[in-house]
Amino acid sequence: NFLNNKIFLLGDNLAMQSISAQLHCSKAPRIAFYSHDTMGLGHIRRNMLLAQSVLQSYPDMEVLLLSGVRESGAFKLPKGADSVTLPTYFKTPQGQYVPRSLGKDTERLVNIRRQIIHAALDAFEPDIVVIDNVPRGAMNELDNVLPVLANKGVRIVLGLRDIIDEPEAVRQQWSKLQNLEIIRLYFSDIWIYGDSRLFDFTKEYPFTQDIAEKLRYMGYLDQRHRREYHSDTLPNIKFPYALCAVGGGQDGFQLAKAFMQASLPEGWQGLLITGALMPEEQRQQLYEMNLHRPEIQVLDFVTEPLRLMQNAECILSIKSYNTTTEILSLNKRALIVPRITPRKEQWIRASRLAEMGVIDCLHPDSLNADALTHWMREQKTLLNARDVLNFNGLDNVVRQIQDMVVR
Repeated sequence: NFLNNKIFLLGDNLAMQSISAQLHCSKAPRIAFYSHDTMGLGHIRRNMLLAQSVLQSYPDMEVLLLSGVRESGAFKLPKGADSVTLPTYFKTPQGQYVPRSLGKDTERLVNIRRQIIHAALDAFEPDIVVIDNVPRGAMNELDNVLPVLANKGVRIVLGLRDIIDEPEAVRQQWSKLQNLEIIRLYFSDIWIYGDSRLFDFTKEYPFTQDIAEKLRYMGYLDQRHRREYHSDTLPNIKFPYALCAVGGGQDGFQLAKAFMQASLPEGWQGLLITGALMPEEQRQQLYEMNLHRPEIQVLDFVTEPLRLMQNAECILSIKSYNTTTEILSLNKRALIVPRITPRKEQWIRASRLAEMGVIDCLHPDSLNADALTHWMREQKTLLNARDVLNFNGLDNVVRQIQDMVVR
């Protein structure tokens, strides 16, 4: 049993002290953000935006980002923040983790990452650690460090996107991973970067009362505040243009291919961002198709896409959480083709937002060039997401951190 054999249990008094520890620090407060980053770049982008907001409000803080994707090294960090980049996992379509490049031994990769994380946090000595999405980390790589942090009185927070998955899948997965027991032992708070009006965790998921009491709805994170948003580095593309963005690109080929085959409205240009993680053979197919579509520009990877999104006439995208918040933050007309495997999270989000009237949603089974052509030409008016959802997430996170530090 994991709880008996893998983690030494803290006594009741010590556990309570770990959860309610008050930070009285003569040194500059330190906060670490961990993201496992096994698919796409959304997790590291989210943590970078949170780090930026914290440092803008409290410049004397020190922030360490632990990221599981090598592309994190391409992002600029604000003064006061630095990063540790872990060797990378690749998540298969079946949801399995394997090394992205470092051989084929997943167990060895887990051990390497686990030791790097432990050493980094031990040396950094954070007051607060925010863990993104997975309480025990990818492949349970945080198992050895959580009790150490708690024993030192570190405030440990779980940050969750607005939807995890359909309720039964969450129940099964969290039960298998013993997530609730881990949260109960080591986590003081659960921050939800979303709005209960779209998805209410306490109604949708089988959380017990003690877990539900840890939930805090932060609201969505306003992506317009990203520090690179006002960068002038843009490709040479004429207006108006349609933007097709497929996230990391691992499973974005079908949408990218349909976009390359679709007919653009008269006078429009097209811009396709394939994503850094798209398999090379698929990327080459798109470049070959591009030889016959000079009105469409193809880019592999863009560190900061917000200006491209802001200037686009419309956006066609796979609906990852991060891309969703970017689209909604900018109030762009968008067609979302959500993933439906290995999780239903994207479909739930996309279909509910479509019901609200803030985006359009297309089931992947209906994806083809004709459907994209029709949608781009239709140019339907959609609602502004800010009129129906809370976008004060950054301010609320900063307030939560302030409360933890000054107590």
